[in-house]
Amino acid sequence: MGLTKTERFTEQQNRLAGYFKALAHPARVAILQVLIEKNACICGDIVDELPLAQPTVSQHLKELKNAGIIKGNIEGTSICYCIDETAWAAMKTVLGDFLGSMKGKCC
Repeated sequence: MGLTKTERFTEQQNRLAGYFKALAHPARVAILQVLIEKNACICGDIVDELPLAQPTVSQHLKELKNAGIIKGNIEGTSICYCIDETAWAAMKTVLGDFLGSMKGKCC
C-alpha cells in the first residue's frame, strides 16, 4: 500500500476507513438513497435521479461496489445495482460500534 501504510492499522480501522471513504462524497450518499428508496435493482434510472453525467455516476457506482456496499448484476447490456444486504448489515454494525464507542464527555 505504499505511503499509506495501511498494514500498520487494524482490520477494523481499515474497514471503517473504507466505509467512510465510500460514503465521503454526497453523490454516493445520493446513489445509496435512491437504491434504498427504490428497494430494487436499478439500471439506468440512477442517472435520471441525479444531477450528474452518466460517466460520473458510473464512477461513483464503481467506488461503492469496490467498497462492497452495493452489488451489480448484468442484465442484457446493462448492469443493475442494488444494496448488498449482507454488507449493509455488516457496515451498520461496524459503524454503530464505532460511533457508540465514546463514553461520557470528552471536555
